[in-house]
Amino acid sequence: MLKATNLSKDTQTPIPDYCGLVKFLVSPFLESPELLSIDCEQSNQNTRVWVRLAFEGTDKGRVFGRGGRNLQAIRTVLETAAAAAGQSLYLDIYESQSEKPKRREGRDNNGSLKREREGRTRARRPHSPRSSGKSRF
Repeated sequence: MLKATNLSKDTQTPIPDYCGLVKFLVSPFLESPELLSIDCEQSNQNTRVWVRLAFEGTDKGRVFGRGGRNLQAIRTVLETAAAAAGQSLYLDIYESQSEKPKRREGRDNNGSLKREREGRTRARRPHSPRSSGKSRF
């Protein structure tokens, strides 16, 4: 996945093809690899690389893996390739724009239908006042 034509100025080492490498690493986890979107941006005289990738939200669990293991392995491979070329790499992951946030439905105290965005916590009961040091017993 290295391009022999692109050489870094300082070390004369090949600069990795980050888009091809990301596609190679991520596409096996996707149900629809053709929906994978990758954007690579190099800045600061090619010393910093931003890799942005987007895929369907339904594939998120497979790409991330248990506890983020798959994602961490992908990030490690990319950062190692960048370090070998004398660069630092930042990986940003986005979901596709077509997916809307899921909502939960429930009933409030009046019996009317209410909706909450997933991930928000409901209001909790107020804390009971602290006792004044005297024991009940």
